[in-house]
Amino acid sequence: MTVINAADTAFMIASTGLVLMMTLPGLALFYAGMVAKKNLLDVMAQSVGAVAIVSPLWLAAGYSLAFAGDGAWIGSLVHTFMHGVGMNTISPHAKTIPELLYVAYQMTFAAITCALVGGAVVGRMRFSAFCLFSGVWLFVVYVPVAHWVWGGGFLGANGLLDFAGGTVVHTTAGMAGLTAALVLGARRGFRHESATPFDLTIAVIGTGLLWVGWFGFNGGSALSPGSRAVFAIVDTHIAACAGVAVWTGIEWAQRGKPSVLGMISGAVAGLATITPASGFVLPWQAFIIGAAGSAVCYWFCTVVKERFKYDDTLNVFGVHGVGGILGTLLTGIFATAALSVAPNTPNGIPGLLEGNPRQFLIQAIGVSIVIAWSLIGTWVTLKIVGSVFKLRVGPTAERDGLDFSEHGDSLPIGTFSEATQSIRSPVS
Repeated sequence: MTVINAADTAFMIASTGLVLMMTLPGLALFYAGMVAKKNLLDVMAQSVGAVAIVSPLWLAAGYSLAFAGDGAWIGSLVHTFMHGVGMNTISPHAKTIPELLYVAYQMTFAAITCALVGGAVVGRMRFSAFCLFSGVWLFVVYVPVAHWVWGGGFLGANGLLDFAGGTVVHTTAGMAGLTAALVLGARRGFRHESATPFDLTIAVIGTGLLWVGWFGFNGGSALSPGSRAVFAIVDTHIAACAGVAVWTGIEWAQRGKPSVLGMISGAVAGLATITPASGFVLPWQAFIIGAAGSAVCYWFCTVVKERFKYDDTLNVFGVHGVGGILGTLLTGIFATAALSVAPNTPNGIPGLLEGNPRQFLIQAIGVSIVIAWSLIGTWVTLKIVGSVFKLRVGPTAERDGLDFSEHGDSLPIGTFSEATQSIRSPVS
């Protein structure tokens, strides 16, 4: 008999709204404040476009392929176009809320994952290419990984722990961002021109929205307003605090002053790193995870990026990718059996610190598979998109900014006469 719990439903409605807020306006503002003024609107358009493109595709087939059926590699098409999802149907993955609500909740995860990728190629990827990329990448990379980990696929069946998306969201987005940055190449003038953020006050507001929205992202993954949700929310907050403290401390020691950009970067690094572990660890362990994530992400965003000279514009790989990978591994170390009790694991799943080294091995193998699939799948996706649209804007468009060249929403300084002439004489 289907039993839909009103309290669980209300909690998940709120969590769904919080996760959507993470993309619009959270990620849009966070990214926009850190780019040059000439690309501000294009970065925001990527977040809007990702939500608008991914959402109907998720309803059409994405959800069904990720969460219906019990195949080891991919789901089924039984719920294509929401077929069979009615007033009283529930998902086997969320048995106390309406299935359509679970569809919507997971839809917001898919949307923000696609939107995250755009931060790696700011100022050089055509908006048309990004839109097509979002739709294709959703099915090539995100949907299979979501099924493997959360939808009954082989990684989850073999014991991989990922409470809220360390592999499914952050690792896939981070590796996709790195791949896209390498395929498109660096910005013209990269490493020679100053890349001053347009307005860090906007980025700080975006960080606050992401921070609060993450309570729905991690806390909502408990699927009910119980003790596990509380642990996940507290773990999320304390890991973000640790991330701020560590990143700020390192900058202060190395440069003599703590930057605001560093503070918000540390917060997001802590948040990304705690995501896979948030429902499985104690608050003091979350602090360690957030601190470790911030330190390692800082190293990747400075030392490693400088060493290999790749242009991951907003450090999607350095923060989200590295944070997701590290957090998944640390889950295998710190997982607490008392917090991981579930119907299919009545005794909980202990990590390395509780005498279960096998769990760390499972985490390492699982995240390695996701890394490999994300790299290959993103490369294939870019080749598909590149056969339809040019991936990269031309030199003039890149110089003047994508706000004008891709959207016509602003006129760059020094090109007013040319722009006006082209508007008045469309034939030319």
